Amino acid sequence: MTSEVNKFCIEGGRVLLPSGETQETDIVISEGKIDAIGVSPAKTVKRIDASGCMVLPGIVDLHGDAFERQIMPRPGVTFPLEIAFLDTDRQLVANGITTGFHGITYSWEPGLRGRETVIKVLTALKKVSGGLGAATKCHLRFETFNFAAVDEVVDWISNGKIHFLAFNNHLPSIRKKISEDLPLSQFLERTGLTKIDFLSLVESLSERESETTQLIEKLAKTAIKSSISMASHDDKTSTIRQFYNSLGCHISEFPLTTEAITQAHELGNFIVLGAPNIIRGGSHMGKSGLSASRNIKAGMGDILCSDYYYPALMQAPFNLSENKILDFGSSWRMVSKAPAEAAGLTDRGEIIEGKRADLILIEQLDLGERKLKATFVNGSPVYRSCWL
Repeated sequence: MTSEVNKFCIEGGRVLLPSGETQETDIVISEGKIDAIGVSPAKTVKRIDASGCMVLPGIVDLHGDAFERQIMPRPGVTFPLEIAFLDTDRQLVANGITTGFHGITYSWEPGLRGRETVIKVLTALKKVSGGLGAATKCHLRFETFNFAAVDEVVDWISNGKIHFLAFNNHLPSIRKKISEDLPLSQFLERTGLTKIDFLSLVESLSERESETTQLIEKLAKTAIKSSISMASHDDKTSTIRQFYNSLGCHISEFPLTTEAITQAHELGNFIVLGAPNIIRGGSHMGKSGLSASRNIKAGMGDILCSDYYYPALMQAPFNLSENKILDFGSSWRMVSKAPAEAAGLTDRGEIIEGKRADLILIEQLDLGERKLKATFVNGSPVYRSCWL
């Protein structure tokens, strides 16, 4: 029998049910799980008044890399990683994110995205994990020309250090900048290399392009064996998406072209788009980027992520609903159930008896404004804007 010490009731809130409808009802939480919905517990059980609030499934963020700004707030200026992750965690829970996948880039570049930094990041994340409010996981963004790291990453996946794998290839865009004689200061500051050394590195890797297919296949086989979900990042063509799909990589993250996103849709893949794109009304890449709202309206969009700005993720579903692009239940699914499902996290993402009590309480204010009042992760209050 469950002790009432670890039991409480969130009462009087408008609960988002799996049907997509909201209903004013009570939720009983016991031992970190949703124990009952619509049932009033004994009078001795603690109650939290959620009147005037929406009670929603906690947000699952598959891709967030804004933590890099906590590590390096200015070019060449770094701070202790433990401090950076603790600050990032506060941002997550204060924006309703109950499960956060940190997008850690492991590149062929030295510096911020090189091996030394990645090792330090993984070590620091493990060290502080017990004191974090959000359920924090590792999304490894692997650059496909990073030949030196393949065996190491195979080992990390096999040993459970990686929870989500994405295949990135930013070398073509870098080569394009070089061919057009565009400034490379972003890369030089990030890597600490001189321009001559950076150009030499890019040239030497470009000569090995034919070897990347074998590298990708090796990592994909390991991920499937370890039941790790995979995404391809910035798909440009239908051929690229078909290739990754054939390897069991069923998530298309930020497709760059109509051709690629259409192919992903036809294959029944999960399509991940950025919440900042919704809030800003377009891609940060300008005219070269796809409109997230337009593609979601066309039925080609399943998951929203924070990408580079955590606050956008909680606001984007309301934006989609208010602009009549999707009903609210469907839009909130894009930040809760759909990403949880894509990542293989079947224990969260919906308000259903038996699932984790990852919940947020949002108060609707005047003029369409919203205020996050509380965030619960596994039944524990990890953020409160006031005493409930």
